[in-house]
Amino acid sequence: MAARQPFTDSDAADEAVRTTCDDATTCKRFATSQGYWKDLHIHYFVRNVGERKAPEINRGYYARVKGVNLLLDEFIKKTECKCQIINLGAGLDTMFWRLKDENLLPQKLFEVDFPAVVAKKIHNIKTKPPLSKPIIDMHSTDSLLLDAHNLDSDRYCIVGADLRDISSLDEKLKKFHLNPELPTLLLSECVLVYMTPSQSSNLVHWAAETFHTAMFINYEQKDRFLTTGWDHADALDMMTVYSMLPQQDVARIELLEFLDERELLQQLLQHYCICWASKDKLSLGKRTLVLYF
Repeated sequence: MAARQPFTDSDAADEAVRTTCDDATTCKRFATSQGYWKDLHIHYFVRNVGERKAPEINRGYYARVKGVNLLLDEFIKKTECKCQIINLGAGLDTMFWRLKDENLLPQKLFEVDFPAVVAKKIHNIKTKPPLSKPIIDMHSTDSLLLDAHNLDSDRYCIVGADLRDISSLDEKLKKFHLNPELPTLLLSECVLVYMTPSQSSNLVHWAAETFHTAMFINYEQKDRFLTTGWDHADALDMMTVYSMLPQQDVARIELLEFLDERELLQQLLQHYCICWASKDKLSLGKRTLVLYF
């Protein structure tokens, strides 16, 4: 029997990163329970609403979810669903079920996260028919793979992998039929910040080298993309994004809870930004691949 590897500072750091998955899902669960946006499947991953979150936190998540979804949905519509999505550090995200319900499912959606996070998500899918049935319904053969750390179907794939190990990540994705020729959207929400600059640059460079028509959405400075093979990059702070969301819906959510100090919300949102980078060999169009807002 092989000796157990000693617990290291790196192990502790990785565990701290994994806990952010639960924290983010819990915050989203509370915000949706208050009516900020609809998510019909998040309660299958987090049963209890949990303790009340501050209004500025809820509005921050609202801006983040809506901003990312606007870019994501526009990309899918522009390609007429003939694309693939890679959600890096996906956690317990419910993207697959939302896109299926809205008839926006791409040719294939890939999700990647630590094996421990993936195992938790797959367990929920296995044991909850409202999660598993849509996956089975969209699968056309008997080759559905569903084990502890991987799920692979015609339209949805979940991979347990370490984003710092590029060669292993590339091998696993290609094993599950990643197609470099398809227009590809890569999404990384609050992931690269937990990697070293060289590790995150390697990941971004791999994406630029692998796909000729692609978009990368991330909370990060844009300079990283311009030095790793992407043709264009741009960014907006989240306060600007918040001000550019459909104002009728913003007015609706601002009535949900009283915000004592709007300055706190401004400080929070100005601290973060949404960045997107693009390559456009197939000429999908500047509106989608460069700037939606």
